[in-house]
Parts: sequence; structure tokens; C-alpha cells
Amino acid sequence: QVQLVESGGGSVQAGGSLRLSCTASGHTDDLYCMAWFRQAPGKEREGVARINTEGSSSYTDSVWGRFTISRDSAKNTLYLQMDSLEPEDTAMYYCAADPVVCFGTWEYSYWGQGTQVTVSS
Repeated sequence: QVQLVESGGGSVQAGGSLRLSCTASGHTDDLYCMAWFRQAPGKEREGVARINTEGSSSYTDSVWGRFTISRDSAKNTLYLQMDSLEPEDTAMYYCAADPVVCFGTWEYSYWGQGTQVTVSS
């Protein structure tokens, strides 16, 4: 099993920045793929960005050029640098991980509890 704990959420004005972190513990050999999701009130969960152990990454179109995903394998930590934040980015942000799959699906095995991001206009 893998435990994921997110941190770094908060409230910021539009145009501002935040950096989210996700620290993994447990069976950390299962961290082939790590990803960020978000869910706004009344909306479906949305995959935001993902990265595998080789450093390959992808982003959903709405955050392209504004968000950057990275990972520090030595620290078992995933990051999401969020710049030029917009009110539409307001959501609960979740970290996820999977030992096998990464691209082509957003169905992952392990999930964190989430951290809230609120962007005001």
C-alpha cells in the first residue's frame, strides 16, 4: 500500500501562484506514475497533470503553460507549481499514484485526501 498526503493549498488572488506537494510513504516502489487531479463543487473530477519515473509528463489543456508538474524520487514527493492562477482553478486538488499505468488512462490505484485551492478574482 501507498499513502499519499497533499499540502500547500490555500487562498490566492487571480494571477498568483501556489505550489502543491504530495509526499508518499509505504510501498514507494509503486510510484511509477504520479498525478494531480482536481474537483470543483458540482463538477466531475478532472485529471490535471501526470508524470512517470522517466520524467515524461502531460497536462490537461486548461493548465498548459501555467502549471508545472515535477517529482523528487529521493524524497518520494510530487509537486505542482501553479502560476497565473484563475478563479476557474478553484477546486480540491488530489494526488494519485499507480505502479503500472500512466498515460492513456486516469484510473490510478492510490489516492490522497486532497488540499483545497481557492482563487479569488
